Amino acid sequence: MSAEETIKKNPMERVKIEKVVVHICVGSDWDRLQRAAKLLETLTGQKPIFRKAKKTIKAFGISRKQPISVMVTLRGDKARAFLEKALEAVDRKIKSSSFDEYGNFAFGIKEHLMIPDTKYDPNIGVFGMDVIVHLAKPGLRVENRRFRRSKTGKNAIVKKDEAIEFVKKELGVEVV
Repeated sequence: MSAEETIKKNPMERVKIEKVVVHICVGSDWDRLQRAAKLLETLTGQKPIFRKAKKTIKAFGISRKQPISVMVTLRGDKARAFLEKALEAVDRKIKSSSFDEYGNFAFGIKEHLMIPDTKYDPNIGVFGMDVIVHLAKPGLRVENRRFRRSKTGKNAIVKKDEAIEFVKKELGVEVV
């Protein structure tokens, strides 16, 4: 039975984009961190949050609990729209090693200027970013909710080959 027949038979097998996380790590420079936050806000239309260092690394000049990166979590239509733009920046090619066993995948963009419809702003500068995509099936919320949490079976988890098939078919991406 092919994947399309399985989905027609059981709609709970349909894979969807749960969320897209866009992350820029800058380091200890507060001014660059502010500019990265401004960039993420203009690219995504959402207010980014600051992430703190977990431990001190003297070689990089980073202390524990010091803000070192910014990130935005996108869901729904915003996630899909940003993902389409981000995939254009990497020529719609993703390595197969970028996928994990739970169906998530990530890729990096060397310069934000590679994203279509993005112009250079000398006040902001040039930043690279990581794009992390979490795929899920419809019934997975049962495990993550707070009230009446329950277990789901192994079939509720997106597997690596299902994720690759979804990305090829739905997003038109070539997996190398």
